[in-house]
Amino acid sequence: MIKPEVLFKALSDLGIDFFSGVPDSLLKDFCAFVTDNVIKSQHVITANEGNALALSAGHYLGTGKVGLVYMQNSGLGNVINPLLSLNDPEVYGLPVLLMIGWRGEPGLKDEPQHIKQGRISTTLLDAMEIPWHIIDSNTKDIKNIINLALNQALNREGPVAFMVRKGTFSHYSLKAIQEINNQISREQAIQQLVKQLNSNDRIVATTGMPSRELYEFRESRGDNLGNDFFTVGSMGHAASISLGLAIS
Repeated sequence: MIKPEVLFKALSDLGIDFFSGVPDSLLKDFCAFVTDNVIKSQHVITANEGNALALSAGHYLGTGKVGLVYMQNSGLGNVINPLLSLNDPEVYGLPVLLMIGWRGEPGLKDEPQHIKQGRISTTLLDAMEIPWHIIDSNTKDIKNIINLALNQALNREGPVAFMVRKGTFSHYSLKAIQEINNQISREQAIQQLVKQLNSNDRIVATTGMPSRELYEFRESRGDNLGNDFFTVGSMGHAASISLGLAIS
């Protein structure tokens, strides 16, 4: 496995000191290390992947330095347009390094929403003519790979990607945690919300743990599970699904 601090030092030694992106479970240990070791203005967690890419573009325009944008491969769809209209060598030619968590990699068991995305992720990169490299637990001399990718990005004046496999990083515990008094858990909040609903009310739950916790609580109460829509994938779009349901 690669220690997060080893990758971070390799990036820092090559002048990469700006980070933005959307957190991913495969990258969480590295992202936690970045959070603990980079000032807030140099590490921005964004609402979506396109925002992160645009931030990196602005950073490059202002400093001439390449940034690193991290995301899950499900986020590739959110950055296709900015990658091809903002960073692409045929348009503005703004170099950037992409660190992509490879969920649903062929041959590995994963959640249903990741299977197809995992199968076509590298095909999408190839279609966008974006060079890519694989980083995994067996990767040796990470600095050479980063240096190669950085030179590619600068020479082609465009994006270069790293596909990060499951189990690449060793564990790192986030230290910069703010304690909040009287805080309830997400699961407790969901349970309290459900208790206030009428029998014909419906919930559209977002992907991940909220959907799982809602399902489990509904099932434990013997509620009608058919009233809820448990969104799988489509991160960030639950509110729009519920609005479409409401106005229909």
